[in-house]
Formats: sequence, structure tokens, C-alpha cells
Amino acid sequence: MSRIRSPHHPYVVAGVLLGMGALTAVSLWGQAGSRTWWLDVAVAVAGLAGALAQLWWPVHGALAATVLATLSPVATPAATMGALQVAQRSSFPVAAAVAAAGMAAHLVQGWWRPNSGISLSWWLLLICAAYGALLGWGALARSRRALLISLRERAHRAETEQGRRVAEARMAERHRLAREMHDVLAHRLSLVATHAGALEYRPDSSPEQLARAAGVVRAGVHQALEELRQVIGLLREPDDEHDELEPWPGLAGLPGLIADARQAGQPVLLTDEVTDTAALPPAVSRTAYRVVQEGLTNARKHAPEQPVEVLLSGAPGTSLLIEVRNPLPPAGTAAIAPGGGLGLVGLTERVRLAGGHLDHHGDGREFRLWARLPWPA
Repeated sequence: MSRIRSPHHPYVVAGVLLGMGALTAVSLWGQAGSRTWWLDVAVAVAGLAGALAQLWWPVHGALAATVLATLSPVATPAATMGALQVAQRSSFPVAAAVAAAGMAAHLVQGWWRPNSGISLSWWLLLICAAYGALLGWGALARSRRALLISLRERAHRAETEQGRRVAEARMAERHRLAREMHDVLAHRLSLVATHAGALEYRPDSSPEQLARAAGVVRAGVHQALEELRQVIGLLREPDDEHDELEPWPGLAGLPGLIADARQAGQPVLLTDEVTDTAALPPAVSRTAYRVVQEGLTNARKHAPEQPVEVLLSGAPGTSLLIEVRNPLPPAGTAAIAPGGGLGLVGLTERVRLAGGHLDHHGDGREFRLWARLPWPA
């Protein structure tokens, strides 16, 4: 996009001074030998000053040069340039009025100081054509300038809007990563807390059992760190594409999730009636995995050693239904790990973004987590 220079720019002022000075000098040379040479010299100086004034006050400078044009042809370059300046920088009615004043001034000039080489009628026709061309040229330049300014403003707005969209996308991605981090670490650390609790409450266990439990804690912490590395790895710059991260688990990883829970001493009964797990969309499969993971994590934290029942059902073209149920422990039983319910809040938002619905409630005897996810045909 071309750059629009201000009429007050030093280069513009110098150009006008040189250009108008040359044209005025040529006009003054053409009037050499005239009986009114002293008037022509005075008009030349005043016309040059009027041409410079047009850069700051186009209408007033143009009218001043137009008045001078009635006295001498030497002011014609300044008057015509003033008409062009007004046409470029003012509204069309003002430009038309200045052009009409210029034609009238040159009509007076032609009557008072006629040109011996052309008749008055042809002189008037030539002046009307010249001012009409200047008026059209100025209007075209004004429209082009307005178009350039509009395009520049639109480009600036588009750039600002793009920056806003990028910032919103980054914030949404950070929220997503926060949910991923909670889901991953809460599940893994609850397993670690379960085994650490066994070490604390069974100090009389054999050295082999204590060593085995300590090994499970160490392995759980190591896996938690690895999963945290994968989540944080998503924040890397695009230049790190050669470091491929493992994909987030879906329902295909559900057997491993159930096995980890059972190994930690959590009784889990899985009833899987899904007809074709591989046909699930990846996003739905990952969300379903997180629903089961969050249900097991909550049961392990708030109802330790209570059996958990996981039910899955659905088929393409219907919905994927997930239900996680567990009995509630007696009142006053302490939870293994603290929790403020933020995991369920994040999970509800995750399910909603996937186009599904999640509900959870406890009736004093049993806690139930239920989710429905869309499964396109």
C-alpha cells in the first residue's frame, strides 16, 4: 500500500516551491516587455506566497491566487494549482465553487489583458476545460486517498481482531491444558496417595510388602512426572515438532486404567456394552476416558476401598452413555486426598464442549456420575 505524504511534509513544500517558482518564472518571462511589468513582478511574488499558503489553507490560498489571476497571467499557475488542491482536500461543492471563481477570474483576465494569439471565446473554452479537468483529477485523487485510508484502517482493525482471536485461542488452550493437567495428575496422585496411606497405616507389614508398596509409590510418581511432561510439552514452540508426544488416551486405554485402579486396591466392576469402540470419534473417545478416570479418582479420594461400578453402552448414530457408581462411606470417614470439586467442574465443561451432558449427585448412600456423549453415525 502506497504511503500518503502530508501536504506539510518538507519534501512537499520544497517541491511546490521549486515547481511553482519555475512555472511563475516562465509566465513572468512571457510577460517581458509589458507596460505593467512592475505589476507582474508583484503578482508573481504574491502568487508564489499564495501557492505555499495553499498547503496549509487550501481554500483561502486558492481564492487569493484567483484574485491575483484577474490582474496578471503570472498568477495562473498558482490559481490552477489552488483549484487542484481544493479539489483534492475539500468537498466537491467547495471545489466546484473555487473552480467557478477561477474561470470567472480568467474571463476577467482575458477581457482586460487579452491574448493576441487566441480569441476570447476559445480562451474561455480552454479555461473551462482546464478547470473541469483539474476538478475531476482532484476528485479522483481525493477518492483514492479516502480508499487508501479506509484500507489502512481496515487492515489495522483486521490485525487487531486477529491479535484478539489469537489471545483468546491461547487462553482457551491454557484452560484446556489446565483441565488435562488436573485429570492426569489427580488420577495418578490419588493412586500414589492410596499406596502411601497403606504404608502409613500398616507399619507392621513385612519388609517385602513395604518394599513393594514403596516401589508402587515410586513408579506412580514417575508416571505422574511423565504425564506432566506431556502436558507441559504442549506449550512448546512450533519449532519443536520433531519431539512427537504420545496421543492422549481414549477408550482403548480403559483396560489399563481399570488395571491400575485394581492394583491400587480399588474394586472396579466394568460392564462394557459398546458395540464398536474403534468407530468413536477421537475427541469423544478421549472425553469418555476422562469421565471414567475422574469417576475412579473421586471414588478413590472420597470413598476409599468402596467398590466402583463402571457401565458403558452405545452405538453409532445414538449416544455413548457412561455411568460410574460407588457407595458412599459412613459419615465421618476421612478422605484420602483433599478435593474441592473442581475436577467435576472442569469435566462438565469438557463434556459440554464435546456436545454432551454430564450429571452427578449423591443421595446419601450412593454417588452417581453420568454422562451422555454424541456418537454420529
